[in-house]
Amino acid sequence: MGKITGFKEYKRENPEKRDIKERIKDYREIYYRLPEDKLKIQAARCMNCGTPFCNWGCPTENIIPDWNDFVYRNNWEKAFERLTLTNSFPEFTGRVCPAICEGACTLGVNREPVSIKEIELNIIEKAFKEGWIKPNLPKVRTGKKVAVIGSGPSGLSTASELNSVGHSVTVFEREDEIGGLLRYGIPDFKLEKHILDRRINIMKEEGVEFRTNIYAGRGKYSADELIKNFDAVVLTGGSTIPRDLKIQGRELKGIHFAVDFLKQQNKRVAGKKLIEEEINAKGKVVVVIGGGDTGSDCIGTSIRQGAKAVYQYELMPRQPLVRDETMPWPTFPRTLKVTTSHEEGCIREWCISTEKFEGKDGWVKSLQGVKVKWQKENGRRKMTKIPGTEFNQKVDMVLLAMGFLHPKHEGLLDDMGVEFDASGNVKTDENYMTSKKGIFAAGDMRRGQSLVVWALKEGRKAARQVDRYLMGETSLRG
Repeated sequence: MGKITGFKEYKRENPEKRDIKERIKDYREIYYRLPEDKLKIQAARCMNCGTPFCNWGCPTENIIPDWNDFVYRNNWEKAFERLTLTNSFPEFTGRVCPAICEGACTLGVNREPVSIKEIELNIIEKAFKEGWIKPNLPKVRTGKKVAVIGSGPSGLSTASELNSVGHSVTVFEREDEIGGLLRYGIPDFKLEKHILDRRINIMKEEGVEFRTNIYAGRGKYSADELIKNFDAVVLTGGSTIPRDLKIQGRELKGIHFAVDFLKQQNKRVAGKKLIEEEINAKGKVVVVIGGGDTGSDCIGTSIRQGAKAVYQYELMPRQPLVRDETMPWPTFPRTLKVTTSHEEGCIREWCISTEKFEGKDGWVKSLQGVKVKWQKENGRRKMTKIPGTEFNQKVDMVLLAMGFLHPKHEGLLDDMGVEFDASGNVKTDENYMTSKKGIFAAGDMRRGQSLVVWALKEGRKAARQVDRYLMGETSLRG
């Protein structure tokens, strides 16, 4: 360990953000990078615990104390090698992960945790800058062919791992470009798309084949054809059916799913022509229903489009500012999250139930809501409406950001005959295999809507099981 007393001597320092007035004029990333001398100080705060709970908290099981120590000792290449043992794409998680590892950091018991996410991002960016990341082609090909359906984080992770051991991998994507959620779900101010393209280009050079504008399950890419032409199929299409709000007035124009709104803006930023009806918040009063990351992304995007005002309504109560007895260390602290989008200008309300939409000439014009309270009853939360708290909110556009239910069943999944679990996700065994031999599933399609970091880990785990299925053994770490 490089600095035994580092955690006593140094305080946490976060990277600076671009000024709000400046950043809402564009879609470039918000955070600046910390210089290397400051990163070494932040790495010195790592205590190299006897039991490093950060490893336990991280879905990818990153060996965090090791690369913190390497950074402190200015051995960046070693830090890069250790980081990429467990994480296929740190440039993604270093930008969009909520840093579950930091919630489990031992230092976080009574101090601010180590800046793990910032150190991780700087390690991988330095690796790209120094040229340490190069296409790594497999020395031999196994002759086995694998189809990966969906090119989001779990699909890319699966493809990268399987290609590395010599299988011929083809990734099928229904959109016009590769990336799935990373391409069309996450705004550029959180993940600029040249970062994604940089990695995809490397994978292409390594031999992964990408096929876009292909809807797997149709025509010559039907379920039967995929099963016949590939030795294994991995379903990584994500959780794509959004949760709807089926109340009076839902059919009015101006009410949209968040994913459609965000996808359009990402296409605009990429300079692409929209063929569907335009969704734009310019000059409008916008209400975002849903309090998660997607809702936050809608806020930041609406502000950049020039919304007149933005409201965010959440059904659940406001989270506490600090840990309480419901979230003991080292579990992830579900405390109040104020994102960069919230900082840019938003009216947030909790315990709000949206009851009805009203409109004029077919367009939404107002929202009727009511305050609710939550109480525990027989160990479960129960919601009741508070009489006299009804209100009417003027609104020009509503964005539904209430999460996703499960993958689309009609088409490929039904045609393949895979089974679903009680939530409607693709059911697998402990080896990530579905009810059909040779067909596997990973990511949100298998576990339900989750985080990018979990999707990446799912892809690695599934790839390990696919390799074992094809070869009888595997050297993949999972």
